[in-house]
Amino acid sequence: MRIKQSAATSVLALLAAGCFSEAFAHTVSLPTIDVGGHRRMVSVPHEHARAARQPVTAARPSSPIIAAAPAPAPDKNDSFGSSAQQNTALGPRINYPAPPKEMPSSSERFFTGGQVNTIPTFRPGEALEIVPGLAVTQHSGEGKANQYYLRGFDLDHGTDLALYLDSMPLNMRTHGHGQGYADANFVIPEMLAYIDARKGPYNVEDGDFSNAGTIRMQYLQKVPEGVFSSTAGAFGYGRQFGMKSWEYAGGDILGGGEISTYQGPWISPNNARKINTVLRWSRGEENNGMSITGMAYANRWNSTDQIPMRAIDTNQMSRWGTLNPTDGGDTTRFSLSGRWAEETENYRTKVEAFAMHSTLNLYNNFTYYLVNPVLGDQFRQFDRRTMVGGNAYHTRKFTLLDKESELKFGFQSRYDDIRIGLQDTFLRSPYDTIRNDHVSEGNISLLTELKTKWSPWLRTIVGTRWDYFWGSNYGLQTYLQAPIAGIGLDPGANLFQNAFRVWTGPFNNGASNAQLISPKASVVINPWDDKTDFYMNFGRGFHSNDFRATTQRFNASEVTEEFGYVPVQRQGLLSASTGAEIGVKTRAIDKLESAATLFFIRTNQENIFAGDSGNTEIARGANRVGVEFTNHYRPLSWMAFEGDVTATYARFRGYNQDQADLYWALLQPGAFEWGAWAGNAPGNYLVNATPIIATGAIELGEATGWFANAKYRYIAPRALTEDGYFKSPAIGTVNLRVGYRWKEGWKLQLDVFNMFNSRSQQIAYAYGSFLPTDPLFRACNGLSGLPTTPDVCGVGQMGVVGHPVEPPSWRLTFGGPIEFDPSIKKGPDLTEPFQLVKFWE
Repeated sequence: MRIKQSAATSVLALLAAGCFSEAFAHTVSLPTIDVGGHRRMVSVPHEHARAARQPVTAARPSSPIIAAAPAPAPDKNDSFGSSAQQNTALGPRINYPAPPKEMPSSSERFFTGGQVNTIPTFRPGEALEIVPGLAVTQHSGEGKANQYYLRGFDLDHGTDLALYLDSMPLNMRTHGHGQGYADANFVIPEMLAYIDARKGPYNVEDGDFSNAGTIRMQYLQKVPEGVFSSTAGAFGYGRQFGMKSWEYAGGDILGGGEISTYQGPWISPNNARKINTVLRWSRGEENNGMSITGMAYANRWNSTDQIPMRAIDTNQMSRWGTLNPTDGGDTTRFSLSGRWAEETENYRTKVEAFAMHSTLNLYNNFTYYLVNPVLGDQFRQFDRRTMVGGNAYHTRKFTLLDKESELKFGFQSRYDDIRIGLQDTFLRSPYDTIRNDHVSEGNISLLTELKTKWSPWLRTIVGTRWDYFWGSNYGLQTYLQAPIAGIGLDPGANLFQNAFRVWTGPFNNGASNAQLISPKASVVINPWDDKTDFYMNFGRGFHSNDFRATTQRFNASEVTEEFGYVPVQRQGLLSASTGAEIGVKTRAIDKLESAATLFFIRTNQENIFAGDSGNTEIARGANRVGVEFTNHYRPLSWMAFEGDVTATYARFRGYNQDQADLYWALLQPGAFEWGAWAGNAPGNYLVNATPIIATGAIELGEATGWFANAKYRYIAPRALTEDGYFKSPAIGTVNLRVGYRWKEGWKLQLDVFNMFNSRSQQIAYAYGSFLPTDPLFRACNGLSGLPTTPDVCGVGQMGVVGHPVEPPSWRLTFGGPIEFDPSIKKGPDLTEPFQLVKFWE
């Protein structure tokens, strides 16, 4: 049974909190930079967290961004053309790299930083929405990692989508909040040189978390002139950004940073405060030179988490309200990375190394009063880690049977030293510790790939990678920190007669390892001309599981009816998947670039979100079949259109016997009448799998002068429970940007978000929870004489919870060049935008 906490338990918990908890401090200043030190951190393993119905999120769709300046005619040998080498999306002209001449799949896309910054984004992570079919959203404050959705995956915070910045992995293994947690809030969109987006596990360089795809972001090496921008907007939004380059020591220094604040439309303000800096020294180019980069980031925020729709429908609270104003968090990240690369006519070599230290504290309450009817269900998750690693690649050009070929060898490594855990809290003060662990986890990977051009119309790519993972876990939970079960369960007994501490820390230790071989293959056919290519791709991918699941013997938050430990099944460290796709890219129609892809993905296990622990749990495998169709049309130099749609059919395989047993229990007398069976029947719906994501965008304007663009995003309703009983609402939003760019590099722009006031849910889940006004809450806690059962009280009141799309808001940005030479003219001509343009002349 789950540990239910009575009033007596709550009183004891408060006394304990006063003895050994950390004090809760509310601050409105800039975030304190926390470098970790020896602070204790605690967390719960994803698959053995306190049981709850798996919530499901409702995401916002996205679309590719259109270049801000007209692109030159594409290179005949370049697959789908080169973007303009200079772009004025930021105001001053910035040099961006051209895309690779060859791409191995129809779904891979390359975007310059100028394209990324053309269409407005509400949050930094939404810059990734340039990738067709990818949706990025948020449900818990402006510092927590985004939610990601791609190809029918509810990726939570990054479980099956690998993210990299300057070759550093963003996905965190064995994370305190969720496996694969990938925080992109520290990414500065204006500093991006490019985004390379690969879908599916078809590239040998893509390993852990790459089932759905891999997105590699790269910062600029230098800028021709400095850039600054100042932004002010609705709901207390403010941001200052700047970057500039200097020559130094035979190379270039690029420095950039931002500071921002945001309150939001919420009754309990976000009070988000962020500071973020980047400093890079580089010599040469990315593929033929070297660089050293340092980054520092800190963020602190309050969060309005998802709230039950039944409370809004009955006018118990505003849709902008919260049930716990002390929810929120803080995070820091510091990194140092280096790269050396050399390219000649016969070979390419690249060596990369990185070190990163990060901290995260999260306070959330997703089930309100389900577990603790007095203090509420707020919990604290910690993650404090140091990560080091490196990569090395060498590619040699040669002839195979008189055919042009390239042979690549590669090595990848990573090691994480992690302190993680989970505590129950009241007003951010912990009163027990469910998990407190020290995890060490590492991997080495070897890879090889052979590319051969058999004829002008046929290319093949075959490769494989070998991954070896190992690690150990040491539980640090003490007996006095462990949660208490059984206090006050029998009103006629002594208060402590049945007291039982669920002390599992010493029994969930251990070490484990795993290895996996992943073959990959691609075929590219160009049978007719240089305008149409056909692609076939196959590959094995994988994601690692939370390491604690591989050593855990007992559930850390449940006991048997006899107050004994609940044994759990240990999980494997690596979970494989198989992916395949066929597709076509074409420019057969003048000025129209189109791509169509049919894909299939089969996973051995799914990671899904659990509401009352805020963590991920392991579920049975699933199949996904889908189709993508993307189009980019530029009929005129000053006009472009984008239209994309992704449709996916996703279902679990097999039968969920545990869910069937629960469903049967909820149908019994004393339980059936409460309706907790709704949404708890066994089924095969893949919860929160996005069936359709469609986007459309239009861009107007040249490199200078007036410009405007608009983007519409749509995502269809989706199942929130595996039986499909609860469904999310559809989402449709329109964002607009209009502005003016001066030829001297100045820019003034106005962004409008959610222009037509969509009242949909940015995030939607369906699971059990309790409010004090729920009749079932009163019955389960002895406040009414109505009969119940332990099963129905364990599930709680089933229903949809959600986090609304923010109301219409605006942000006004003014920016331009940073120039310290007093002889150069300062400031824009403010009358220029209003001068009459004589189109007839």
